[in-house]
Amino acid sequence: MPLAIHTARLTKRFGRVTAVDSMNLDVPEGALYALVGQNGAGKTTTIKLLMNLIPATQGFAAILGRNSCDIRSKSYSQIGYVSENQEIPEWMKVGALLEYLRDFYPTWDRALEQSLVKQFELPLDRKIKGLSRGMKMKLALASALAFHPRLIVLDEPFGGLDPLVRDQLIESLLERAAESTVFISSHDLAEIETFSSHVGYLESGKLLFSEEMSSLATRFREVEILTDPATPLPSPLPSAWLQPKSSSALVRFIDSRFDEQNTPADIHRLFPNAKDVQFRPLSLRSIFLAMARKSEEA
Repeated sequence: MPLAIHTARLTKRFGRVTAVDSMNLDVPEGALYALVGQNGAGKTTTIKLLMNLIPATQGFAAILGRNSCDIRSKSYSQIGYVSENQEIPEWMKVGALLEYLRDFYPTWDRALEQSLVKQFELPLDRKIKGLSRGMKMKLALASALAFHPRLIVLDEPFGGLDPLVRDQLIESLLERAAESTVFISSHDLAEIETFSSHVGYLESGKLLFSEEMSSLATRFREVEILTDPATPLPSPLPSAWLQPKSSSALVRFIDSRFDEQNTPADIHRLFPNAKDVQFRPLSLRSIFLAMARKSEEA
């Protein structure tokens, strides 16, 4: 499958701090890819490396088949980029900014521009400095979508936005999904889970996993075992069992490598007196928290 983004041992150091650590990342064309992680995990640095906004310390990154180091002005005509702290000339009016941008993009679509202006209710005659944060984000996204980019890169686009604005932004992204790859970093896990096809988890600069959302949802399960009272936790437990807890006759843990055959077999082996076993799927937020707590415990 063709790749919209590919990195090999991509690394960025700032002095003694390694912000991105030997990242191997593949994002297939057509994916709605979410990069998640705690503050300081390296998400924004990763995006800046991909966009050739900062140089890598070592390793390789490619965007749409082109080495990121070679991305210049013409290359950006295929990439729609919106960051949380997007710099927009606030002295300009909304309509004037859109008119100014048209000449930079050979594929700019006036009909699509007008559709986005209407969808986002953008006030063409108002100065940008007078817009709310949500309206500025709508304007930035409209500017990034109006030229039919092959790749849309969004860095924390939902931060501080009210639910209605988030819904409008997500709706517009889904409408473009058929013609673009979307790469997005966000803390808004509940929203990400509703539309992402792939997810990557970044921690302290390391990409701990990168896979299809359906695969991730399949392999994580909350497990609850009803056994004899005061049954001690056996040791050692499988390394994939996270946050094991025992209370009276109840044992709980999260299995990060759930398998319909192997997991029940391991439970039967370690808890021969188990009276009942329940398996429950986890939300992306719960998976995120389980991974973060595993790291804290380590």
